[in-house]
Amino acid sequence: MSWKRGVTAAGLFAAGMAAGWLWAKEKGIDPSAYQGKSPKEAAAALLVAAETQAGRGSWERIGVGRVYYLSGDKVRGQAIFDDVAKKAEGSDWERIAKVYAEAGDWEKAEPVLRKLTADSDDDSVLAMAGALYNLHGDRVTAETLFARSFKIKPDELWNTLDAAGSYVGVRPN
Repeated sequence: MSWKRGVTAAGLFAAGMAAGWLWAKEKGIDPSAYQGKSPKEAAAALLVAAETQAGRGSWERIGVGRVYYLSGDKVRGQAIFDDVAKKAEGSDWERIAKVYAEAGDWEKAEPVLRKLTADSDDDSVLAMAGALYNLHGDRVTAETLFARSFKIKPDELWNTLDAAGSYVGVRPN
């Protein structure tokens, strides 16, 4: 892409975001933005509104990035993740890792999970990461993380469910 096209595309995107922001702020979501449109056009219109609704909330923005990323617009989704990452906390990284794993991008998910679990004493992070490792076929790492999780909090239902589900193909909650 030439730099002129890039600048034009960026300008159009910014104009669309500004229009979407004004539209969402003034009217809410107008059904004509998505009714009768192709699925891609409907999603695009709703995602403009969702970005406005998300504001600066990290979890909310990750949610928007998730839809972009999983719908095939990995570039836009990744841009949102990268922006969130500038001030990301552990729970933000958990959500981003889950998106990568859900998309089948293990090469992106695994380093984030490794970082999250390295010295973690967060039982739910350990169980979630273990479940993702198990779903990816790394049962040894998964069971090591499950053991750490259960040692910290042996009777946590959600951790047990994440672990159990991972053995039968169910992604962590």
